[in-house]
Amino acid sequence: MPGSIVALVLATIAVALFRLPVETIGSRFGGIPSGLPAPHWPTFSWDHIHDLFHPALTIALLAAIESLLCAVVADGMIDDQHDSNQELLAQGIANIVSPLFGGIAVTGAIARTATSIKCGARTPIAGIIHAVTLLVIILVAAPLAKFIPLATLSAVLINVALNMGEWHNFSRLPKWPRSDAVVFLATFSLTVIIDLTVAVETGMVLAAMLFIKRVADTTQITAVDESTETEGAHHSLIGKDIPEGVMIYRIFGSFFFGAADKLESALKRLKQEPDVLILRMRKVLAMDATGLNALEDLYERLRSRHKHLVLSGPHTQPLFMMDKAGFLDRLGRENVCADIDEALARSRAILSAEATPPTRPLA
Repeated sequence: MPGSIVALVLATIAVALFRLPVETIGSRFGGIPSGLPAPHWPTFSWDHIHDLFHPALTIALLAAIESLLCAVVADGMIDDQHDSNQELLAQGIANIVSPLFGGIAVTGAIARTATSIKCGARTPIAGIIHAVTLLVIILVAAPLAKFIPLATLSAVLINVALNMGEWHNFSRLPKWPRSDAVVFLATFSLTVIIDLTVAVETGMVLAAMLFIKRVADTTQITAVDESTETEGAHHSLIGKDIPEGVMIYRIFGSFFFGAADKLESALKRLKQEPDVLILRMRKVLAMDATGLNALEDLYERLRSRHKHLVLSGPHTQPLFMMDKAGFLDRLGRENVCADIDEALARSRAILSAEATPPTRPLA
């Protein structure tokens, strides 16, 4: 028998028998309803939908984040792996049906989940038993439940909070990156000072900003020649003839909006634009719309000055994205090469075509 249940029952009996002057569920909230509410279909109007859409979307996002956070905490406590799709689907159905009976939107609760796990729960059966127990209390034991003292519930929650807190992480903060430590301390402080919802919102925003910065920092755009070559033998420039007027740049990392301006900055450092610019994209695994827009701007600027752009070895995702946007057709599919050898050959062909004067037909 879980110790928290024993403490709850004994404290409730003591309050009921000795009429102790403490706050109880009955004195604070007026007791617990002893029956199920009747279903009620809500009235719909455009004004209501217009006013409630934004808060409803906010609640849905926060509910999803908090429920998945709860599931992650539970995974760590019982060494398991949750199904995120199943969690969110079940929560969505419950939050659609519950208001029809007068309920409100809910989330997976870290405190109740941790309490259940500390009492021995290991499978979803615990959630079913929890629901059935609440149903029995409502239908049978509602008059007795109003004597449950709030002090006992508070003691149970404090005990759960102390047991579920991974306090050893505080001793590891000096060894973490400073940015991670700031996010950790900010989220912890807001949880204690304000509430979990605000802490999760702030923590998610800070973590997203930190992720964007790290992705941008890992993306590198550099000029490449034989002296700076780092590729393997098959893709190396060492020993290869680079025609005059050809410049080679390499993009390394994800080409997202946080790193797109690096391409512009790298090209601005050129004293003179090359006749043919080769962009090696073999190590660009992902690209977003901002990265694509940067490539399109570069192509248009070069084309307006009668210069040429050649792409070398673009990966699957960037290649499909450029194809879907129609950029490959504007660039010319012959200017998209599989490797650096093919890109150099294409550059020679472009330079040769420009160097050969057009022939005039005989009169």
